[in-house]
Amino acid sequence: MEELVAIAKIVKPRGLRGEVLADLLTDFPERFEGLEKVVAVSADGTRADLKIEDFWFQKDRIVLRFDEFDSVEKAQALRDVEICIPESDAAELDEGEFFDWQLEGCAVETLEGETIGTVRELMRTGGTEILVVENEGREYLIPFAESICTEVDIEGKKIRVDPPEGLLEF
Repeated sequence: MEELVAIAKIVKPRGLRGEVLADLLTDFPERFEGLEKVVAVSADGTRADLKIEDFWFQKDRIVLRFDEFDSVEKAQALRDVEICIPESDAAELDEGEFFDWQLEGCAVETLEGETIGTVRELMRTGGTEILVVENEGREYLIPFAESICTEVDIEGKKIRVDPPEGLLEF
């Protein structure tokens, strides 16, 4: 089964004709242009193919209308569902750019090979993104900057860092 990439998460029904309001999980909202088929993934892992009938942006969210979802009641069934596309359809990134899901789960170690932990998430702060790295209940916040994260090996799920003095101390 092909890996999927989540591009939106449905928050709640919106309107009377089955529209739903969703949070965008993609840095490329323009990808919805011309996108017809998506895969809905429920919290329990159940998958369903959906056809997008219409969409429009509302502030920093997206409103979606799917074929065969024409009432508030039907739309209610989509609450908390992730809207996904096949990984092969994911946007092409430039050299040195990564998707959040590619970084999550990567092992983080120093240049000397000392284990720091595993990336839980990428936190967006408006400036430099921050890697949230966990290790046995401890959490480290490491700026995702080239000067600190010197080596990113997505295939090998490993990130090597050269932390400035004091970054890893509590």
